[in-house]
Amino acid sequence: MIVVEELTKRYGPTVAVDGLSFTVRPGCVTGFLGPNGAGKSTTMRMILGLDRPSSGRALVDGRAYDTLDRPLRTIGAMLEGRSAHPGRRARHHLRYLARSNGIPDARVEEVLELVGLIGDARRRARGFSLGMTQRLALAAALLGDPPILLLDEPVNGLDPEGVHWLRQLLRGYAAQGRTVLISSHLMAETALTADRLVVVNRGRLVADATVAEFVAGAPSLEAAFLRAVAR
Repeated sequence: MIVVEELTKRYGPTVAVDGLSFTVRPGCVTGFLGPNGAGKSTTMRMILGLDRPSSGRALVDGRAYDTLDRPLRTIGAMLEGRSAHPGRRARHHLRYLARSNGIPDARVEEVLELVGLIGDARRRARGFSLGMTQRLALAAALLGDPPILLLDEPVNGLDPEGVHWLRQLLRGYAAQGRTVLISSHLMAETALTADRLVVVNRGRLVADATVAEFVAGAPSLEAAFLRAVAR
């Protein structure tokens, strides 16, 4: 579970996140939506301890991220697809991450197979397409078999087959009772994947509901989204 409580982040006079509170519960996929500059990425960075809140807190399974002993075993995260050193081979990149968290090398082979990169495991990251880079980042997020996934724009660069594969993966993950939070600007795709939506605008919460509740009274998800952020 991820709990965000009155989270605020200021950069000088600019308020990027403003008193934001929501809970991402296990057993469902939660979509994190909002226009550009809404505060989604800043919120995710604070959940992962990469940015310090001005006030409030974010908890991962009841603890601040920086107090987790082996974080990859608790929460798998993907904020930027191009996180691997361009000169490092895919398998070596994942092995380095695995050993830093006490994860056996056999798990590296499992996730390479899972994301469809086992045949490219010896290739260096600089030669990967955008879609392959995204799959490598997903492999890193899945490496610790964590109960929580936090993914920023996970379908970016994937072809239609890859998008379908990822949708099934995330829904299957949630069906196991795990927690999934995905950020996206693709509203229609998010509605096909997510069970709940958390919508933010200008750093503030504007909606926290099931997909059905969110679109009630609107002709489409896009219309409901525009209605919500116009408040």
